[in-house]
Amino acid sequence: MSPLLTSPSSVTSALAATPQTFLTAAFYKFVALPDYTERKAPLLAFCEAHKVKGLILLAREGINSTIAGAPADVHAVLAYLRRDPLLADLQHKESYANKAPFYRMKVRLKKEIVTLGVPGISPTLMAGTYVKPQDWNALISDPEVVVVDTRNDYEVEIGTFTGAINPLIQSFSQLPDWVNQAQALQDKTGRKPKVAMFCTGGIRCEKSTALMRSQGFDEVYHLEGGILKYLETVPPEESLWRGECFVFDERVSVGHGLIPGPHALCRCCRDPLPAGAFDSPLYEAGVSCPRCHNTTTEAQKDSSRERQRQWEKAKASDQAHIGAMHKTPRKAVLLPQGTPVLYSFRRCPYAMRARLALHAAGVQCELREVALKQKPEALLQASPKGTVPVLVLQDRVIEQSLDIMLWALQAHDPQGWLPKDPDLQTDALQLVAQCDGDFKFHLDRYKYPNRYDLPDGQSHRAQGAVFLAQLNTRLQNHDFLIDHQWRWADAAVIPFVRQFARADAVWFESQPWPALHAWLARFEASTAYDVVMEKYKPWHVGQAQIAFPTVL
Repeated sequence: MSPLLTSPSSVTSALAATPQTFLTAAFYKFVALPDYTERKAPLLAFCEAHKVKGLILLAREGINSTIAGAPADVHAVLAYLRRDPLLADLQHKESYANKAPFYRMKVRLKKEIVTLGVPGISPTLMAGTYVKPQDWNALISDPEVVVVDTRNDYEVEIGTFTGAINPLIQSFSQLPDWVNQAQALQDKTGRKPKVAMFCTGGIRCEKSTALMRSQGFDEVYHLEGGILKYLETVPPEESLWRGECFVFDERVSVGHGLIPGPHALCRCCRDPLPAGAFDSPLYEAGVSCPRCHNTTTEAQKDSSRERQRQWEKAKASDQAHIGAMHKTPRKAVLLPQGTPVLYSFRRCPYAMRARLALHAAGVQCELREVALKQKPEALLQASPKGTVPVLVLQDRVIEQSLDIMLWALQAHDPQGWLPKDPDLQTDALQLVAQCDGDFKFHLDRYKYPNRYDLPDGQSHRAQGAVFLAQLNTRLQNHDFLIDHQWRWADAAVIPFVRQFARADAVWFESQPWPALHAWLARFEASTAYDVVMEKYKPWHVGQAQIAFPTVL
């Protein structure tokens, strides 16, 4: 992900004076972070504590991010980062808006903060020469300079600099192959020419110019601050930029002065819609555009149509999607004596359903992640069967996932997961029993045929599909499994459907189950899913307590 926005200036100061709420800050820095994996949890917790949303990428080679929130909160996150001596000189770029550019906060661990895929490329040691925006026109107007747009083809399509070469790449990792083959990078005399490279905010250029230098190009330049700094700094009447600049947030594109442009986003391929898209028979809101129409199957389109229908319905009725509770920060805590202890394993569907119910009920416990090959003695003492989930209370131990769910929801059910109608509750119990019985039997043999001395799991896939078809029929009749509200039965069944789907995602998407596909997709896009699927290291004696959920 490239930095998206502009540096602080008189322009953003003026914007800040208007009734705009959200400050967006983009930043990156190439710096050795050998402990980058340990940085994730405290950084995520700090951002969430300040209600900052966006994405931060951490890698051994540095940090790359765009975040947004209230100005004071965003500046608090920046100050937190700069307290680290390695990031003390971190530079950021700002922009203001009256609409939230992001809806969640994520911190991801990556091999590279921008993926080039060429080992040994070090921007801190090999990057090209910076050129300030006010000097860029003179450089790219030099006939001896080869100007290269390092962005993806769909970005170049809506705007670029006059005379720039479009490498026609679909991802940044394709750039090295283009460099190796590009005739434009060979001077008529056989010498390597001067090269000027540019990108959205500067980060891709740091790597691309380092790549060029590693291949013997001595005179390599890149636009300092990227296109966005140029659009902020250079007056339109002096500009050599043509069109709009694509940005990776809800604005889609910006022009001079960083004013949001006219472009819309295809919700299927996430690329800007090409000119004339709305008039094309290949365009369908939330489903496809002329660019991506031929890349998805009809079953996938049906799934997207159902997802779009559900989104429009929720928007029209101003309803929250499932898991609308805000994700809260994970902090080192000292939990009250007697707090329940939950032994869990992240990917286990039984443990997942238990965590979903505890999260929905707001029943706080101490979470202990279990490594199944090295089960802790404390778990075996509490529950000799040694399977998760296990909830240890002061007066008893609950060893079954459904019992944990119902115990939590009977204590507190703010979202109405337990139906009040006895007939609905009976339907829910019968459906979950069917899931845990026949469907789980076939799921295990479909996914793990070798465990059962089977040549393959195809026959069990077919039998499991019968249950999934029944779920699809239910979801065609009402929004969720039991009625028009997400209930505990949805939370109990969906982890197993997810596991079945992931056994062969291509096959699953090809099945004629649009309502089921949409139901699962909405769940996997929900905040509740993010909360319960967050990764934790296996618990050991003496480890700091982890609260789940983090706050009541």
